[in-house]
Amino acid sequence: MKPKLYFLFSIFTLLFSPTYIVQAQTSASLPTDFNALSETFLKSIQNNQNTQEIQDRLANTTIEELDKALDNNDKRLAFWVNIYNAYIQVILKKNPELYDDRGSFFKMDQIKIAGETVSFAKIEHGLIRKSQWEYGLGYIRKWFPNKFERKLRVDHPVYNVHFALNCGAKDCPPVAIYEWQRLEEQFGKGTENYLKRTTDYNTETKEASVTSLFNWFRGDFGGKSGVKKILKKQGLIPTTKGVDLKYKNYDWTLDLDNFINL
Repeated sequence: MKPKLYFLFSIFTLLFSPTYIVQAQTSASLPTDFNALSETFLKSIQNNQNTQEIQDRLANTTIEELDKALDNNDKRLAFWVNIYNAYIQVILKKNPELYDDRGSFFKMDQIKIAGETVSFAKIEHGLIRKSQWEYGLGYIRKWFPNKFERKLRVDHPVYNVHFALNCGAKDCPPVAIYEWQRLEEQFGKGTENYLKRTTDYNTETKEASVTSLFNWFRGDFGGKSGVKKILKKQGLIPTTKGVDLKYKNYDWTLDLDNFINL
């Protein structure tokens, strides 16, 4: 066969091969909306489908494109919570041994988004908690966040994210697929479910045993008084006065595929 004809034949074969057609259809079928893409990411994980096309789309966008698309606070909160939860599943299913050194795991730059490679810590403390220093208990902001963080972080952090983020441990909140249009409703349900499951109140000692999340991020909840107000609002303690808080040990046993519908 002549070289020119061989070249044309090769191109024709590639374009009409089943593999190429499937890949093209997969790319074309991905949502162009980034919030919808983050939801599809989690749905695909639930259904044991390959998510590489979604990961490539997230990696190859730009900061400017993502900033423009996530144009309100709820969109940013829903997107970043979904992305965090999705990559926990993807990375730890592939390499569960990374969880043996959790400190390094969460700080490791391993998630490709908008031309950057970032860590779980960056997403949680920089983007979702609006540039909080991760060891500051919710009281100390980071001084010099980079452009990625400044452009893509939320405008108004909310405490409910602590009952939505799943870091892969048994005591983490389960994974829900968050939709920005009904985020307040979903956060409300998730908070209620998680706190009812993790809170015990002793009427005799007036002591409430609660999740360690309230201790690690106390500033996000408004301190101890804020925590008590949240517990009272959920009907888990009868009053905010004279109640002592006891923080439970956190079970860090790896527990993946822990999904819930909210």
